[in-house]
Amino acid sequence: MVRLDTLIAIALEGGREVMAVYGTDFSAGTKSDASPVTDADLRSERVILERLRAAAPEVTIVAEEAMAAGRVPAEAETLFLVDPLDGTKEFVNRNGDFTVNIALVEAGVPVAGVVYAPAIGALWAGSRGKGAFRAAVEDHVPGTLQPIHTRAAPEALIAVGSRSHGSAETEAWLSRFSVERFVSRGSSLKFCLLASGEADIYPRLGRTMEWDTAAGDAVLRAAGGLVTTLDGAPLVYNKRGQASDVDFANPHFVAYGDPALAAL
Repeated sequence: MVRLDTLIAIALEGGREVMAVYGTDFSAGTKSDASPVTDADLRSERVILERLRAAAPEVTIVAEEAMAAGRVPAEAETLFLVDPLDGTKEFVNRNGDFTVNIALVEAGVPVAGVVYAPAIGALWAGSRGKGAFRAAVEDHVPGTLQPIHTRAAPEALIAVGSRSHGSAETEAWLSRFSVERFVSRGSSLKFCLLASGEADIYPRLGRTMEWDTAAGDAVLRAAGGLVTTLDGAPLVYNKRGQASDVDFANPHFVAYGDPALAAL
């Protein structure tokens, strides 16, 4: 398996490209799905793909902007899922809640992932069998990786949800739990709050793609958490030929810090 420190180094390079654009008077275009795209997305993806191909030329790469441009790779059991700028809306709004996401998927399972939030100066990483970690980052140089773990669910939960994609349906689904507080965050940061024991549950009853979630999912699983579909099945990746949606689209899902919550 590709070393986690290699994925961290590549994510940091992508974040450097993102922040080079963030500090300018940039403009945003619109893709065919009406989502925004900026030069930061393209620059970050370009350097990430170059570095991943050099580090692991045998591994297929599925990357958001390449897919948007119609560059669909051949099917493979093992692949990287790359979102070079997750939370482009947050980037455009300059609120800091955006990340660089890189995940390694094997047989449908995200086994390693890195989430880098360059504007916040924080990075989360995790891999199967090795655990999950967080590090402070200054000038794209990480400090010491500190182990993190999910927490046992308290009686009153902290729920997290999308800053840009909240819904009444999500509120209704959460009503089955005692929720002390709801925290709105952008991008993959929601998974990271669960992984570090700062929150407990994240329901997503809206559209996402695999590159949006795989890195955060990998970190959360490595930290002791769980991500399932609404019927309780584990969320799987590398989904092609779906009758109900396009390739790599996710169904609605719920991320749990404490897996025991999934049985409630």
